[in-house]
Amino acid sequence: MTRFILALSAALAAAAHAQTIAPTPPMGWNSWDGFGLTIDEADFKANVEVLAALKPYGWTYAVIDEGWYMDNPFGAKLADRKYRLDANGLLIPSLGRFPSAANGAGLKPLGDWVHAQGLKFGVHVVRGIPKQAVEANLPIAGSNFHAADAADISDTCPWDDGNYGLRDNAAGQAYYDSMVKLFADWGVDYIKIDCIADHPYKPTEIRQVSDAIKHSGRDMVLSLSPGPTQIGHAAEVGALAQLWRIGDDTWDGWTFPHPDPKSEWPQGLRQGFDKLALWYPYAKPGNWPDADMLPFGTLAPHPGWGDPRQSRLTPDEARSMFTLWAVARSPLILGGDLTKLDDFTRSLITNKAVIAVNQTAWESAPITDLPKGFENARVWTAFAGPRDKPARYLAVFNLDDKPLVLKASWRKLGVKGRSARELWTGARARQLNVTLPPHGSAIYRVE
Repeated sequence: MTRFILALSAALAAAAHAQTIAPTPPMGWNSWDGFGLTIDEADFKANVEVLAALKPYGWTYAVIDEGWYMDNPFGAKLADRKYRLDANGLLIPSLGRFPSAANGAGLKPLGDWVHAQGLKFGVHVVRGIPKQAVEANLPIAGSNFHAADAADISDTCPWDDGNYGLRDNAAGQAYYDSMVKLFADWGVDYIKIDCIADHPYKPTEIRQVSDAIKHSGRDMVLSLSPGPTQIGHAAEVGALAQLWRIGDDTWDGWTFPHPDPKSEWPQGLRQGFDKLALWYPYAKPGNWPDADMLPFGTLAPHPGWGDPRQSRLTPDEARSMFTLWAVARSPLILGGDLTKLDDFTRSLITNKAVIAVNQTAWESAPITDLPKGFENARVWTAFAGPRDKPARYLAVFNLDDKPLVLKASWRKLGVKGRSARELWTGARARQLNVTLPPHGSAIYRVE
């Protein structure tokens, strides 16, 4: 009984601590949608300066995605990309792309600079240990182990073969401990780790990274990627991480063809409705099912997928995506090049009323019992503020390819109130009576 009580106390303490790390859905910017593998220090800083100007709206995390350790991110083959490693087999930044890393400084000067802007600093890695470290059998810092003791050479990521997986043994834990300690020394606040949440799902490595963060002594958000994380793993990922991807990579389209029926890549906005509806019961302080980044604005100069371009989402689709992510309490992570932020995208990401739904709601859910005429619609409600007198929100979405007229009383849609204000336009309404454009939306505060 004593052992059970101690274990329960530890689990409750861990859950409470997780709530302090990510009490609300994280908001920020990630380099992948605009820069793919190619982000360098100058471009990163230029984007972070824009992000810092957006901080009053809640945008906080600046995340360098994959490739910061590659001397030649344009290399077609792994060997051509030239990973940079230290003497203990840990990834370090390319000096040609991150000059502040000279003299062994790593990403610490850049992390310090991000913090000086009033923001938080994040990095991306693919799970495991670099093949180069294993081939050279480099020592693992802080231990008596070497890379060969930790590596599972039968395990590589299906879509990124630069690393071997790590064994579920003391050597594997020692490698992750050394990696996360280095990140802690750099001032990292957010770790996005890839090829771990699905295809394949790697629960032992999720636990190892989670434990390594605890061992580091520094609070860091742990974000698991890609999806779709299976709903059967909800309790496990919720205990070990703050964010986990609930779908495959989401890009700038309503839908995309999937010639392989087993594949969901890439996803469009349409799939996000179903994913978020599945995962909404698991969103709570410290745990945020992640619908992926927002591919808005300029996806250039080297997007993580496809040719350089302006986002192919229509204005109505972009507004629907932001509205859905907000009301469903997904993390809000911007993609694209912020230095080329257009007026429309700026108007989306600076709407304080819509952002407040995402950041202050304590409950949100899709409404499934809908009246006649809503067959091609989706409806979400959210509640924020004092529980005895909450702020009530209702979002409606048109899934059809043609305009849709929606009429109903607020009560019939699950909220009480006599009138409402639409958060994008400011229009007042006594009941829902709206014509939504194809793939369009509206979100109301009902009073």
